[in-house]
Amino acid sequence: MPSLKELKIRIGSVKSTQKITKAKQMVAAAKLRKAQAAAEAARPYSERLEAVVASLATKIAGGSGEGASPLLAGTGKDEVHLLVVANSDRGLAGAFNANIVKAALAKARALELDGKKVEFYLVGRKGRPVINRTYPGRIVANYDTTGVKEPGFDQAQAIAHELTDMYLNGKFDVAHLFYSRFKSALAQVPTEQQIIPVKIPADADRNAIAATVEYEPSEEAILDDLLPRNVTVQIFKALLENNASEQGASMTAMDNATRNAGDLINKLTIQYNRSRQAAITTELVEIISGAEAL
Repeated sequence: MPSLKELKIRIGSVKSTQKITKAKQMVAAAKLRKAQAAAEAARPYSERLEAVVASLATKIAGGSGEGASPLLAGTGKDEVHLLVVANSDRGLAGAFNANIVKAALAKARALELDGKKVEFYLVGRKGRPVINRTYPGRIVANYDTTGVKEPGFDQAQAIAHELTDMYLNGKFDVAHLFYSRFKSALAQVPTEQQIIPVKIPADADRNAIAATVEYEPSEEAILDDLLPRNVTVQIFKALLENNASEQGASMTAMDNATRNAGDLINKLTIQYNRSRQAAITTELVEIISGAEAL
């Protein structure tokens, strides 16, 4: 049974921890509104750009015409798959990072069962230990986000350029992007998206863009310009979604931690009071017993 001094020290320690978790909860809540607004603002543009690219690609001989961009036509092989896993550099965000890594590892196992070779490209530090332990030597590159406070288009552009160069140099055949889509502070959904080559939906409507639309320059030239931009925009969207998801998960996790600390403080306080009462009672009994002996 811990002594009164030990209980008092532990109560003080838990109170200090509670102050930290409460402060982090308030910081995450303040950041969440801005991060959520940025993520929601990016969605319509990224979705519309993806739809335009799919529509143009469908019009140009189903996306498989001669001379089509490699970002659309592919390498002609389906052997090496690169999993781009976007994590954060910070913890204390519940299962935010773990869920993204879990989804990527599940995809890796499924691809290997199909006889594909799997490699990883990491954005952020948190996913590295688990992935490196499960697939040692498979992390071919990473993008360091240590000094990045908020995701910007420049970071997405740098990642997209590096991935495109790797693709054009034959380092991989297909790239899948893993991130967490923000739904609310309580719910974030691990999401997978094929970004290279551009995946055209099977039900894409060839007449999605009206036949009366004329393109200047040609549809092929416009598509060649839009394809690299689409990769960058999809990565930028993923970074914004991740940032909002991280803040939401952090706020929820710190709120739960603050509540748990409060419960623990109450339990320790009750235990402290009971021990103190027992000690006082024992002292009173000893005094009374001594007085009666006289």
